[in-house]
Amino acid sequence: MSASIRQVSHRIWMAGLALAVGLLLTSCSTKQAAPDTRFVLLDGSQTSTQGLKGKVVLVNFWATSCISCVAEMPKLIQTHQQFHPRGYETVAVAMSYDPPAYVVNFSQSRQLPFKVAIDNTGAVAKAWGDIKITPTTFLVNKRGEIVKQYVGEPDFAAMHQLIEKLLAES
Repeated sequence: MSASIRQVSHRIWMAGLALAVGLLLTSCSTKQAAPDTRFVLLDGSQTSTQGLKGKVVLVNFWATSCISCVAEMPKLIQTHQQFHPRGYETVAVAMSYDPPAYVVNFSQSRQLPFKVAIDNTGAVAKAWGDIKITPTTFLVNKRGEIVKQYVGEPDFAAMHQLIEKLLAES
């Protein structure tokens, strides 16, 4: 078997594994406090989970080299635009292995309307459960509790319903 065929086979196997894990975890609901982390944004500013309390927040771990991440990005943009005026925030965290120049180019070329952070050291991914598979997404309520984790692309219709419910909570 040639090296390129092995690489393709490995990628297919990894995609299948990610899908299987995603299906398992998508049905899991949690209610634990979101990790107290600082996000370094593309413009050099910072935000933190503490600073986002009072908002419903989607934290998305992604990479420019992740086909599923790139494919779901228009839906993340639409979700952000739909709910942001009502107290919803998105933080897209680029993985530590993603070259910062690629992240900046992706963000600018697609005019991402939300906060984009670069996890240079991998500390943010580690704090959120040692994230290795992208996309991995967390939905956090106004109290700073993780209410849902998605591995792989979420069911956006169901996620929108959950966001509506979370925004209605006081």
